[in-house]
Amino acid sequence: MLQQPPVISPASWNPSQRGVCLGIMDFKRPKLSASRSYTLGLKFQQGQILTGQPKISGTFLCVSQKPQEDATFKKQIAYPQNVDLPPILPKKKKKPYPIPLKKIRQAARDDKKLAQKGIEKPLEPPKNGLIVPDLVPVAYEVLDAWKVLIKGLAQLLHVIPVHGCSECSEIHVAQSGHHIQDCTGPSSVKRRGLHSWVKGSINDVLIPIESYHLYDPFGRRIKHETRFSYDRIPAVVELCVQAGVDLPEYPSRRRTIPIRMIGKKVIDRGGFVEEPEPFHSSDSSSLLMDIDTHGAFGRFPPPPLSDIPRIAQETIDAYEVVRWGVRKLMRKYTVKACGYCSEVHVGPWGHNAKLCGEFKHQWRDGKHGWQDATVEEVIPPNYVYHLRDPKGPPLRSGLKRFYGKAPAVVEVCMQAGAQVPDKYKPMMRLDIVIPDTEESRLVA
Repeated sequence: MLQQPPVISPASWNPSQRGVCLGIMDFKRPKLSASRSYTLGLKFQQGQILTGQPKISGTFLCVSQKPQEDATFKKQIAYPQNVDLPPILPKKKKKPYPIPLKKIRQAARDDKKLAQKGIEKPLEPPKNGLIVPDLVPVAYEVLDAWKVLIKGLAQLLHVIPVHGCSECSEIHVAQSGHHIQDCTGPSSVKRRGLHSWVKGSINDVLIPIESYHLYDPFGRRIKHETRFSYDRIPAVVELCVQAGVDLPEYPSRRRTIPIRMIGKKVIDRGGFVEEPEPFHSSDSSSLLMDIDTHGAFGRFPPPPLSDIPRIAQETIDAYEVVRWGVRKLMRKYTVKACGYCSEVHVGPWGHNAKLCGEFKHQWRDGKHGWQDATVEEVIPPNYVYHLRDPKGPPLRSGLKRFYGKAPAVVEVCMQAGAQVPDKYKPMMRLDIVIPDTEESRLVA
């Protein structure tokens, strides 16, 4: 604690004498805690003391003790009480760019200036075709968590019922469908907005987003005529393969010499290499089934009732690991998404297959409008209504604004006995009291 030094009398120090004057100053000692560590802080300050005589110049040394923060202390994230879900983007409009358009244009101008001067574009891994060694363990961890996620959901769906609308993309995790009139299907007018509920599957909870597998992402681009020559696998798996995971069924080219580019043109890619034949063995079919959701419900039998909470907790933990790992990999590896539809491509450039049928696809000749993808486009959360009591009465349209939502995977695991992460609780609106039908009109 710094305090102003006391006034020094003229008799104690003659300013005409040269030398060092040592004096004792009294400071109030702060109350320190024995459980915290402290550091000694020194502060030098030049000043002048007025004593009624000529000004006295000197240097003052002040000592203070400040508490030192513990290195192991982590700042707790304070989540808001209630949050609204991300707005539903209109289908008759292109998605917003994840990166501001000004930065995209500025980067294009810089590349063009270097290309006009004949200077090669500076590239770092993995933009130059080389893998990042530090992210290889992350890719393996994501792939293992992806397998656990598929297996856990397939087992939980034997116990937790899921219903899906046959006319729209709405799903509901409960014993029966809700009565909220928000269906947007073709025949929703005849049903007055009510959903046509059928039994759901794992693809309704974990929406499959597939991508073309490329042996060489920097090689030949996929054309519309050659699209059937490439396999379609989950985008998460393709991202892990390009990040360093070696799967004999899906080989990938590992470069040792980086590629060279001038502007947008590749001047040296090490030549085109033909894709080798994939290695098939007795374990290949089981591996391919583990990484795909197709038929997962029939491959895994119903679990014992005593193991359901454990499986639910492992499933929601695997879901968080997958999202964390994909977000970390996408900071380095390029993933493209169509600005109009749900198509995703893992690689530096999007493919040329003319499969887009969304807004104004005639103007683009069916080609996709590629832009940088987000984590939500690779792993869609697919929000569903959260139920306080799964065995209670169905949800009603009059109380729609009081109901919270959560990702479908989180809702399934929560009803099976898993602990919900804190970041999902604000959107679930757990602190809002749902009124009766007669009281809802009186709520402000």
